[in-house]
Amino acid sequence: MLINEITIEEVFRRLNTSENGLSDSEAKKRLWEYGPNEIKEAKKAPLLMEFLKQFTHFLALLLWLAAGLAFFSEYLHPGEGMSTLGSAIIGVIFINAIFTFVQEYRAEKSIALLRRLLPYKVKVIREGKEKEIPATEIVVGDLIVLSEGDRVPADARVIDSTYLMVNNAPLTGEAHPISLTHEPCYGELIESKNIVFAGTSVLSGSGKAVVFATGMGTEFGHIARLTGTVKAELSPLQVEIIRLTRIIGVIATLMGIVFFLLGRVIGMGFWENFIFAIGIIVANVPEGLLPTVTLALAMGSQRMAKRNALIKKLTSVEALGSVTVICTDKTGTLTQNKMEAKSLWFNNAFADIGKLAEAEMLSRICFLCNNAKYIEGHYSGDPTEVALMKAVMGNADKPHAERLFEIPFDSERKCMSTVNLIDEKRYLLTKGAPERIINISTGILMENKVITLDETLREKILEAYYELTDRGLRVLGFGYRVLEDEEELHKGIERDLVFTGLIGLEDPPRPEVPEAIRKCHEAGIRIIMITGDGTRTALAIAREIGLLKGEPVVIEGDRFRKMTDRELRNILSEKEVIFTRMTPKYKMRVVSLLKELGHRVAVTGDGVNDAPALKRADIGIAMGITGTDVA
Repeated sequence: MLINEITIEEVFRRLNTSENGLSDSEAKKRLWEYGPNEIKEAKKAPLLMEFLKQFTHFLALLLWLAAGLAFFSEYLHPGEGMSTLGSAIIGVIFINAIFTFVQEYRAEKSIALLRRLLPYKVKVIREGKEKEIPATEIVVGDLIVLSEGDRVPADARVIDSTYLMVNNAPLTGEAHPISLTHEPCYGELIESKNIVFAGTSVLSGSGKAVVFATGMGTEFGHIARLTGTVKAELSPLQVEIIRLTRIIGVIATLMGIVFFLLGRVIGMGFWENFIFAIGIIVANVPEGLLPTVTLALAMGSQRMAKRNALIKKLTSVEALGSVTVICTDKTGTLTQNKMEAKSLWFNNAFADIGKLAEAEMLSRICFLCNNAKYIEGHYSGDPTEVALMKAVMGNADKPHAERLFEIPFDSERKCMSTVNLIDEKRYLLTKGAPERIINISTGILMENKVITLDETLREKILEAYYELTDRGLRVLGFGYRVLEDEEELHKGIERDLVFTGLIGLEDPPRPEVPEAIRKCHEAGIRIIMITGDGTRTALAIAREIGLLKGEPVVIEGDRFRKMTDRELRNILSEKEVIFTRMTPKYKMRVVSLLKELGHRVAVTGDGVNDAPALKRADIGIAMGITGTDVA
């Protein structure tokens, strides 16, 4: 059985630990056995070797040959100036090598400074006591303590959770908060609700978890290893330069041979004729091609840097210009990776979020049944709650009411409630999944009057809910009731609510995306969305940003897994394709198949889940520096 499917007692037995954590001696033993908790970077060549590579590519070798021939000619026939030419060619090789090496080294250093993937220190329980240790010293069997704002240091099974919610977006690409439990769960590990993964973050609540994988054994590490299996390929420019160099070499050699033979026919001396043939060969070598290409790419790199695009490899500048297909993630790439209240439904009608002030009770619940914080112009907390608070502060009066009690959100109830003192009465304010709020409601607020919630009205609420989800929105329902004076405060008070309305939230598109897509289409570049999100959300965003003109072919991850390469090649020949619920392996497979079809492929992404595809592509474009550093 997988670790997510067993009880807490079995977890302790399997990992040979306990609720008191490991002893210090056992932790040291395991650290020696398993190694530090870190992602191993692919071995890089020493700086000297990287520098020497600039002297050994195909065009540089041709220039070395030309310089050698020039010096040989000077040796045979001094005073003809061939040594000056040979020295000039070597100077060109050195200047170009130094310039290219410095440019790429600076870019690599800039990226290295931005890498902040794992927490520096983490809280653990060892020998029954809580202590802080470096994240690199976490070992299998360690009992880690999690609280709001923490970044998870390793893959771990949750054994205690108090309204624990995490954000797995860096790993899965899905930006929705996930409520965790300590109970056994069944299904795939990556979707389990009792597992926390390295590199993800805690949004709210607290808990404890037992580490079962560290370093390269984590899901994060598996993706890093998958990325490392992708062999670096030559860029389109490098391929063309090699091809051109070969052609020039053949033509120059043939011309040298032809003129040598002609010289012999007209009676020229052997050495005089040989030196003349060498001169012909050297003259046909384009000594200025290498620095000209490098300078042009460097200028392009500098222009892109001014627009916040950091180029790691100079040849990527040219590769970007030859792209025929762009494969893009959705969350954080096409969208802003932050929630925003978009639409609402109340009084049996849809309205823009700007009308929130007209729904006074709905506005109150949004603001008061909310744990987001607003301090000195900055919001913090769960993205959904931040979006609701922003909606109220931007469109309605900010309500004030003392909070007397709170029932935090959990995945079983699918709602959150607070009890607030409003006009000297205790109000239960509740928000959560619309189905849940409908089921515990007996009335509905219409035109500021409470009427009975009959089956007809329930159907209307559900229809509104489904319409909002079809637009790709995440929907919350809201309700309230006035508590009796003697009523005790506990979970059981969530009943007999007055349904107040629905609010639809979305992760809005980046404002520059529609124009960028239009320009790509005009340039003949296909754009394919490959996302970990669901189909409805993906289609809604795709239509909103102008990615689709007709009905696309939509392939979900489960169907994709069963398809053959031949079937996928046929689908990729379609004009409009969207892939949803995709894993890192699936994304990389799409890129590989597109390249087999002869396309120049660019991949854009911002999470660890995008890293293998980023590296497999002809050009990888990381949207900011987050988990994609692993590529």
